[in-house]
Amino acid sequence: MTQCTQSSFSFARHFSRKVAADFQAGTITSHGGGLLLREVDQRINLIQRFTACFQDHRDQTQIEHKLQELIAQRVYGLVLGYEDVTDHEQLRKDPLLALLAGRPDMELLAGKSTLNRLELGQPKPDRYKKISYESKAIDALLVEVFLEAHPQPPQSIVLDLDVTDLPLHGHQQGRFFHGYYDNYCYLPLYIFCGEHLLGVRLRTADQDGAAGSVEEVERVVQQIRQRWPQTVIILRADSGFCREALMSWCEQQTGVEFVLGLARNSRLREMIDPQMAEAAWYVSHTTEAVRLFTEFSYQTANGSWNRARRVVAKAEQLPDKENPRFVVTSLAAEAWPTQKLYEQLYCARGEMENRIKEQLSLFADRVSTETLRSNQLRLYFSALAYVLMQALRRLALQETELAQAQCCTLRLKLLRIGAVVSLSVRRLYISLSSSYPYQQLFRLAYQRLQAIPIRC
Repeated sequence: MTQCTQSSFSFARHFSRKVAADFQAGTITSHGGGLLLREVDQRINLIQRFTACFQDHRDQTQIEHKLQELIAQRVYGLVLGYEDVTDHEQLRKDPLLALLAGRPDMELLAGKSTLNRLELGQPKPDRYKKISYESKAIDALLVEVFLEAHPQPPQSIVLDLDVTDLPLHGHQQGRFFHGYYDNYCYLPLYIFCGEHLLGVRLRTADQDGAAGSVEEVERVVQQIRQRWPQTVIILRADSGFCREALMSWCEQQTGVEFVLGLARNSRLREMIDPQMAEAAWYVSHTTEAVRLFTEFSYQTANGSWNRARRVVAKAEQLPDKENPRFVVTSLAAEAWPTQKLYEQLYCARGEMENRIKEQLSLFADRVSTETLRSNQLRLYFSALAYVLMQALRRLALQETELAQAQCCTLRLKLLRIGAVVSLSVRRLYISLSSSYPYQQLFRLAYQRLQAIPIRC
């Protein structure tokens, strides 16, 4: 039978030994690996530049928590697995998070009310909410971090566009029911280049999935062009983005191409009848799936396209059904023949699904505040948390077992380390758990980060 006193706990015996516990171990954190994140931030100067995208109208002589401390606390909290501001009512006592946020002498961090006022700030400050953010500056920062990650301009890059649904469980601004997702939701637009996040825009669900994509792509491409004028940029997306406005914009630019999914219809299916018949014949004789490729010039019959465009078709026959797919592209057949374009270029867009899942693991779906503006800020916080984690992979974990690990895996294996924190006048010492199983990996990541100059 177990017993409990005010200071200790007695648990079931382990063979001949008593098992007891208490809460008197001293100042301990479970986030010792966050020290690596701090080193990463000092190499890319992310939190400081993110803070510069805000305006703080508070009386600086009357505040206890500086703006950069609030922002760092919120971003690091998401990285470490704390999704909501209410978590910080207890998390504010964590000594390691105080170090990450830059609090002097390990003082208490901000509570939920202070962080809530940060998120609810409007462009025009009022009595209680005096902090606001500049969306254009944050958008530019995401692209700038991407550009800085490349020492030399690449010959070509692929920009992936996609949307996801963020379910709404309250009466947030812009709440709308979406038939495809079968719930009330927002539909944010994401732009990635490989693992790099270049843009995130919160949108309501009462519009086309490609709405606003031209404006967002134009902004990103313009910023990239200022640094990389010769780089070929390829836009890649599913059929939800196969819109005349987006394709026409690409065709009007120099060095901007597109490869987009094209929704199947009876006319397109009829145009690949010979290939489908051939594939069906092969399947009937081999009982294995067969795919053939062809291409043709295509223009919509209703006039929604202003010109004929190259369409690549996959005529695939499975043992029990057919599976045709179509892609429209501006890329030339000489450089991108049919099978190579579909299998090597277009199908690779599936990797973006993993990037969006990582946004959700950093709580991008917590859009529970009242206004679109404050929910957009929550998306930005999740985006910056992702950028920090992606920089950790890029700078410290290349060619290791965690080089391709998801953010939630990095959090579990590399950041959640028990540690004792000791503070004196001259030193802050963090004693990490001696039983931590990834010590060699931690040391390697640390050594790689130390080889990179600190950026101020």
